Amino acid sequence: MNMLEKYQTISIFSAIVIGLLLGQFTVVEAYAGHFIVPFLFFMLYGLFLVIPLARLKHAFKNMRFLGTGAIINFIWSPILAWGLGALFLADHPTLWIGFIMLMVTPCTDWYLMFTAIAKGNTALSTTILPVNLILQMLLLPVYLYIFAGAIQPVPLSIIGQSMVVVLVLPFVLAHLTRYALRKKAHLLSDRLIPFFTNAQMIFLSLAIMAMFASQGNHLLDNLEIIYILLIPILLFFFINFMLAQVVGRRMKFSYEDTASLSLTIIARNSPVALAITVTAFPDQPLIALALVIGPLIELPVLMIVSKVLLLLRINRVGRV
Repeated sequence: MNMLEKYQTISIFSAIVIGLLLGQFTVVEAYAGHFIVPFLFFMLYGLFLVIPLARLKHAFKNMRFLGTGAIINFIWSPILAWGLGALFLADHPTLWIGFIMLMVTPCTDWYLMFTAIAKGNTALSTTILPVNLILQMLLLPVYLYIFAGAIQPVPLSIIGQSMVVVLVLPFVLAHLTRYALRKKAHLLSDRLIPFFTNAQMIFLSLAIMAMFASQGNHLLDNLEIIYILLIPILLFFFINFMLAQVVGRRMKFSYEDTASLSLTIIARNSPVALAITVTAFPDQPLIALALVIGPLIELPVLMIVSKVLLLLRINRVGRV
């Protein structure tokens, strides 16, 4: 985990502040929006390059954990997000869509850091990472069509176009790169992958900066969205945390596996959801803003969850 990822909350917040300041210049505000998708494209290219699909077979060595995590992440969590949105965001349809987009995409990177902090089974969490990535790529258009489409119509052509531009193309290019460099593994492992491992957070920060430079005035005019989103986001995390503890006991998982399950079903993949959103809903900036506000709440929560898990670990050891 590189330095930028360790201080991701600060990085995101700094990008927001700089973007808001730059957005006060008319010429920057007018053109900044054109850079959002390119920055997200390179970020996702790096993400797909860093995650080798060769690890996929390792995930199936622990089918109980894999199946439990997949059911919660891809069946339960979308339903929970829809229900919480119906309770708290029905009067704010754009925020409801942004909330759903955030909650249907399980994290594929920084949750590993929090799993390590909580002394969970980091190796196990790593093996399911490619599965989470592939399933969310396949299911994102389904969620977008079913859930977002129920709130406001989303043409299939728009969904298809956004998926191709920000997910399929970087995914294909990343694996073509791996194939092209198969005989120069040292170049891939020593140069390219380390560069994009470090650059992912930079590209994400640049994309956020560009978004706030182009649309930040919408946030300044709608600061109440932070308070509107706070309760459903916190409830989502709390409910899934409690669910992980109950399921972990019922499935007789070890503490390490239960901690891994907890963080796997709590942490979300806002960059992927943001990339889809800015292409599918370019004229509704509040949806994208909801996806940027989400991590500012999520990352402190993940740190708190890690510390709570450590306390639970101490209590479990004490009982033994």
